[in-house]
Amino acid sequence: MITRRHVLASALAAPAILHLGTGTAHAATTLKISHQFPGGTIDKGDFRDRLCRMFAQEVTKRSGGEIVGEIYPNSSLVKTNAQFSAMRKGALDISLYPMPYAGGELPETNIGLMPGLVSTYDQGLRWKKEPVGKALTDFLADKGIILLTWVWQAGGVASRSKAIVAPEDAKGMKVRGGSREMDMVLQTAGAAVLSVPSNEIYAAMQTGACDAGITSSTSLISFRLEEVSKSLTSGADASYWFMLEPLMMSKAIFDKLPKNQQDIILQVGTELEAFGKKGAQDDDIEVAKVYEKAGAKVSKLDKTIVGKWRDIARDTAWKDYGAKTATSASLLKLASDVSA
Repeated sequence: MITRRHVLASALAAPAILHLGTGTAHAATTLKISHQFPGGTIDKGDFRDRLCRMFAQEVTKRSGGEIVGEIYPNSSLVKTNAQFSAMRKGALDISLYPMPYAGGELPETNIGLMPGLVSTYDQGLRWKKEPVGKALTDFLADKGIILLTWVWQAGGVASRSKAIVAPEDAKGMKVRGGSREMDMVLQTAGAAVLSVPSNEIYAAMQTGACDAGITSSTSLISFRLEEVSKSLTSGADASYWFMLEPLMMSKAIFDKLPKNQQDIILQVGTELEAFGKKGAQDDDIEVAKVYEKAGAKVSKLDKTIVGKWRDIARDTAWKDYGAKTATSASLLKLASDVSA
């Protein structure tokens, strides 16, 4: 665990730290790790923040102090939507970042939230070792991003009024979907859409700008959306909404590290994937308890309903995405080959 003394020592030594270069016997390499989620401790809080802290602690331990990690939760270092671009430019070291947030910059990244394409955690995590994983990894590396930890999260719907379970339930409602492709599906179902990062859903629902928000189970809890919701649709049993939210690193920063430090970073990143999967699955169950306690009505999805959402997605979002670029078409085909 990074102690207060450790953080203070790092801050005091800041002018001597070789932030972008290789460490020496006298100066550690400090990696700044940013994310948009609430901060906690290595033992308590949002599992995504905990994963970042565990990553920092373990790379420090294995490198014998040659690498030091500093965690910046709540988008306190870099604004939410700017984190991906900052990594590509080498202005930010590491971020646990929802991949589709980069869709405006690189439309291919929207494969990370393609409605109905992934329906189980095991299916999503198999991408890494399948051709789609290599293609996505190579594409991102070419754009300046290294994937360290593959993290998938199932999602649900928090609503100010009636529950959104089947597509027809969305008609006439203002809904935050989480990606361009999810928005297309919602619009086809008759909803109006709102595009905001998950840390802004609470304010949008509180003011009435948004009637319902679709986001991961963890964000449904961490951002306290139960306080502004009367209904929850849980994705614990089945879901058409699976988002890839990996731990990513700037390739420009990674490439400047000595190979032994690169190897440690990649190894620790891979080892944390089991923790990420368990954290997401635990929250899929916990979210229903949180909302029931707050007095919200909890509904569940089943395979038949998920199939209705997927049918809409195939005819709209999948076709639109596949027509964007040759890379998009290839990624969609390769991902479709990974069975549930």
